[in-house]
Amino acid sequence: MIRAEFFESKGLLVGFSFSGHSGYAESGSDIVCAAVSSAVQLTANMLEGTGHSPDVRVGDNVIECRVRPDSNASRMIEVLREHFESILEEFPKTIKITNSEV
Repeated sequence: MIRAEFFESKGLLVGFSFSGHSGYAESGSDIVCAAVSSAVQLTANMLEGTGHSPDVRVGDNVIECRVRPDSNASRMIEVLREHFESILEEFPKTIKITNSEV
């Protein structure tokens, strides 16, 4: 299962962390993992491209991204969370979404 954690500060989303494997198919053939990976990378790139200077850390099977509190950045991260909720509806038990106050 993919673990998707969203970080919130003062009512704004300020980052996310993703780790794990969806288990929908074998690694390399998993469309859920591909969708998640693509959306995470797109969001990090959009945050960078719009001047939010994200702090992105990539490790073994984990990526974490954090930004300073900003309503525009928060909305981009919210759209990412909504995207994962849609994936979860179509592919149950592949993603666990949590929120943490930071």
